[in-house]
Amino acid sequence: MKKHSAAGLAVLLLLATTAFAHALLLESAPAANTVVSGSEIDVQLRFNTRIDAARSRLNLVFPNGTIHQVATMEPTSADVLRGRLNDLPRGAYRLRWQVLALDGHITRGDVPFWVK
Repeated sequence: MKKHSAAGLAVLLLLATTAFAHALLLESAPAANTVVSGSEIDVQLRFNTRIDAARSRLNLVFPNGTIHQVATMEPTSADVLRGRLNDLPRGAYRLRWQVLALDGHITRGDVPFWVK
């Protein structure tokens, strides 16, 4: 019976390690599917773990499909990726992010939003 308990514990530990191995987006500004306005839009993405901001990327997908890299700014904490968007015309955009967690795993995602 002890062998089964030890094996079960090992599987649970492996699953727990795997579940927390990737940086998951917890919140974003702008938030997904929101409408924003203004000539300067601050971007901030917060993750569930520390990231390597220097090796992470932000890109902006314009309504016509073109992609522009967004310069990242100094993070406010180790789990944040920041940038600033300027002079965006009206339309539907996607903020495309790629982050490197300090454990070496890369995760990607998109945050859709609209500019009015």
